[in-house]
Amino acid sequence: MNSLKPYLIRAIYDWILDNSFTPFMLADAAIEGALVPEAFVEDGRIVLNLRPEAVKSLELGNDVITFSARFSGKPMQVHVPIRAVLALYAQENGRGMVFDEEESGDDTTPPPKSPVTEPPKARPALRVVK
Repeated sequence: MNSLKPYLIRAIYDWILDNSFTPFMLADAAIEGALVPEAFVEDGRIVLNLRPEAVKSLELGNDVITFSARFSGKPMQVHVPIRAVLALYAQENGRGMVFDEEESGDDTTPPPKSPVTEPPKARPALRVVK
């Protein structure tokens, strides 16, 4: 089964734009395959402005988000693996979605089963019937 995360990212991105807000993405810059401007990384994370006017050739793929943008006037190609995306939100009001940092992006494993417990049995009782 495909991961739900890239579909949620695309839906939230569209929702943010439909409401005339600015989509910001928080990403883990330490994830293997992440190509981001190191000068803007703080505590291993980076916030990226995904507004259509700020990026070129934005592709919200199932495995990676790619685009080109200018950072301090220098053009750069950015690659963010889906598993590195920690949040997507509107800059103006903070509404959006935070994703689980430990999500591998592979939804093929079933969720853990919760232990099945039987409801406690009522003790037998006698009633006087007239």
